[in-house]
Amino acid sequence: MTWFVLLFIYSIKGGITIHTKIIRYLVGYVFITSGVMKIVSEDLGNYFTSLGLPYPILLMNAVAIIELICGILILANKWVKQASIPLMAIMIAAILLTKVPILHTGLIAFAFNARLDIIMLGLLAILYKQDMKRGWDKTHL
Repeated sequence: MTWFVLLFIYSIKGGITIHTKIIRYLVGYVFITSGVMKIVSEDLGNYFTSLGLPYPILLMNAVAIIELICGILILANKWVKQASIPLMAIMIAAILLTKVPILHTGLIAFAFNARLDIIMLGLLAILYKQDMKRGWDKTHL
């Protein structure tokens, strides 16, 4: 985990070559499939209800639509910076609602359960930071 944090900080400062097209494809894939699963899975509806949020099914459907639209925009390299913002908010909310409560069991359990959310948040931050219209896909960082 430490190497990822150092790599992330180094990449944000512009000191590493990362092919943002691959990051876009991976991030787009994750959020498109996540959005689709929220729409088709009854289990996720039950899970959202168990979180104690107001209007859980409506909220889940809104999150699914945002994930689908923003995932498609990122995949298509359209408004990547703007599409990253709501997805970062969703990831932060997911960490706060589903991972922070695990902290009482220990830091290692929290780190394990939050690892993919944290990685996705880091990849979204990299996409937000990059100016995709200036050709970063061709010239690298």
